Amino acid sequence: MTAKGFIQTSSQIIWQTARNSGDNTMNTSIFKKALLAGFASLLLSGTALAENWKFAIEEIPGSIMDSYAQAFKKHVESKTNGEVTVSVYPLGALGTPTEVAEQTADGVIQFSNLSVGNLGTLVPESQILLLPYVMPSDSQQADRILADSPTLNQGLAKFFAAKGLKLGALYSEGPMYWTTRKIVRTPADLSNLKVRVMVSPLLLKAYEDLGASPTPISFGEVYGALQLGQIDAQVNPIPAIEEMKFYEVTDYLINFGELNLVTAVMASEDWYQALPANRKQLVDETLAEVKAEMPAIVKRFNEERWAAIQKAKPQVKMIELTADERAVFRQRSAKTQAAVSGLVGKQGSELLQSLVAEIGN
Repeated sequence: MTAKGFIQTSSQIIWQTARNSGDNTMNTSIFKKALLAGFASLLLSGTALAENWKFAIEEIPGSIMDSYAQAFKKHVESKTNGEVTVSVYPLGALGTPTEVAEQTADGVIQFSNLSVGNLGTLVPESQILLLPYVMPSDSQQADRILADSPTLNQGLAKFFAAKGLKLGALYSEGPMYWTTRKIVRTPADLSNLKVRVMVSPLLLKAYEDLGASPTPISFGEVYGALQLGQIDAQVNPIPAIEEMKFYEVTDYLINFGELNLVTAVMASEDWYQALPANRKQLVDETLAEVKAEMPAIVKRFNEERWAAIQKAKPQVKMIELTADERAVFRQRSAKTQAAVSGLVGKQGSELLQSLVAEIGN
């Protein structure tokens, strides 16, 4: 193991030990500075170091997030002729999504790709991207907004930076679908329907307002909860539904329109700022290159995974709500938008208003 690898591995162990022991006395700012100082001293000593960057994702190997991480790895290792290597850690390898976000902020992990639904406790303002009927249903329009929006890529990025995270990219994994055992076309059809959602105050409020009974359950437990009847439905894009086999324990995929699963690619802010100029340029260029590749990758995933679901379970049915049916749900979601300030703060509400103005809703 290289000296730098030793530092990274040791920091991971120290961080996780502190988390497991419930020790809240460790000053994370001092901890991060000590790690950076240790690495700097090795550089000044003239020791040649092979760099290894950790990239953690919240999905399984072969997923969309894995495709992003593998493309990032390929670009970086090719550009540096292997001087920099990237190790990709899938779902659960380095902890829960919340722990991964915290470790990224602390510089223990250099990069991570997490859905914004798992960032609500760390960056509350990011939850505005969980609201139904804010982003357009057209995938190309949604991709354009995520790529070009000043509100998101400058305004929201500042809130990430304040929590130790450099926002490298936002991209959509595609439209979200309810998977259920019954047809849902109206808010009345959602009455008493236990729908699994990620742990987010805004998301809980959103599904209550739509008429459902939102039930927070970790991603890895959703299949069993559907199978045992602990929940009646879940919400995810088609690739996740296929990968996790949710279609096996439900009968319908319902496209209720205008909600995409948005994920955030992040780097450790302190780690990034400590990089030499050439490495910063490498990170910036690679993030931009892979971000540009993602819409085509996501489109392919959604098409191929829907075909795979149909092949595995021909009787599964996809239901597209009509414009009038969506309008009823859209009207209900206005109540959630009005409550944003109380749930994520005044600044989050201002970001939402700015985003809506940009989109033209």
